[in-house]
Amino acid sequence: MPFKPFSSLIDLAPQEEDLARLRYELHGNPELAFSENETSDLVADRLRAYGYQVHRHIAKTGVVGTLSVGEGRRTIGIRADLDALPICEANTFPHASKNPGKMHACGHDGHTAMLLGAAKHLAQTRRFNGTVNLIFQPAEERGFDSGAKQMIAEGLFERFPCDAVFAMHNHPGAPVGTFMFRSGAFMAAGDRVYIKIVGQGGHAARPHLAHDPVVAASSIVMALQTIVARNVDPMKAAVVTVGKIAGGDAPNVIPGQVELKLSVRSFDPEVRALLKDRIIALVNSQAKSFEVDATIDYVEGYPVVCNTEKETCFAIEVAKELVGNDAVNDNMDMLMGSEDFAYMLQAQPGCFLRIGNGPADDGRALHSPRYDFDNRNLTVGAAFWSRLVERYLDPDRLPPQVGGKEETATIH
Repeated sequence: MPFKPFSSLIDLAPQEEDLARLRYELHGNPELAFSENETSDLVADRLRAYGYQVHRHIAKTGVVGTLSVGEGRRTIGIRADLDALPICEANTFPHASKNPGKMHACGHDGHTAMLLGAAKHLAQTRRFNGTVNLIFQPAEERGFDSGAKQMIAEGLFERFPCDAVFAMHNHPGAPVGTFMFRSGAFMAAGDRVYIKIVGQGGHAARPHLAHDPVVAASSIVMALQTIVARNVDPMKAAVVTVGKIAGGDAPNVIPGQVELKLSVRSFDPEVRALLKDRIIALVNSQAKSFEVDATIDYVEGYPVVCNTEKETCFAIEVAKELVGNDAVNDNMDMLMGSEDFAYMLQAQPGCFLRIGNGPADDGRALHSPRYDFDNRNLTVGAAFWSRLVERYLDPDRLPPQVGGKEETATIH
């Protein structure tokens, strides 16, 4: 049978030191959304050296590398994210950020290195029949008008057709090298709300002559807590969090305005619409009761990450072949975090999965100033992507079975 055996962990072991050096370079030079110029240059240079056709400046700094082998007409897309976060790194190891106020605190340096490792291996072995599109996407952390959304708007899947798309994110709190999946809704839709409460400032000793926006904002914060508790079906999940409240400069002055910033999470489209309606209505009614004015900017962010069943079952099958059944969770709990790969899953069938990154304590939580990606995942992730591509573009592959008995596979 052609294109056998499929890639294993041992096959990627020779890349271990190179991938670690690559990740250190990426980690030490983080760049923010749509400004990933040096990162984009590095990715493009590596892909060209491996023999890929390289396409640049998609959504400003996005890169797509394509490689076709044989006469197969099937296509697959694998996505990694490029951008860092506006966080001051607290780590002191040699590869810590050299760019003040910028940090790879979410592991995108690791995601990029893993996919480049797979890119090199696939180009060297060429054990597949079809086309692989490696998508290096900017601006995942933006929260709205993100890199995935803009790449799609600029014709990503028209230019680079994909029968299915896949992406991976590290997961602190699960053992290194383990894989986590969920079919259907997996990660929440995430919206942001910016509220200004405008009153009439005055002397703290004469509150009756002012319209106090601090008191109004405080009442709004407390009232917002009733939306999930009293308006959302208890069997459905939702979160309304006030992440910022700011106003005033001195204890003896009633300020003229207060600012609130909210994060709103949900999985169900009807719940998402309900949350928006109730937040707007509640803020306006509370403001009116305190004789202040409210302006609301409600920004709808990423949609729900919804994995298609067939592609998820296939990715689970590949993971179990690679690391064994005990290292794969095929029905992970839903996550309240958001992810802009959701836009790609709205356009194409596919699967978003997680890979364990070790303990989440001692500063390893995502978006922490002491976070760091675990290098042990680099070859594991690269091996998974390599095997996934080889299996997906194997002409002898049987279609994944949905809801039935798993196809047994031999690990080579």
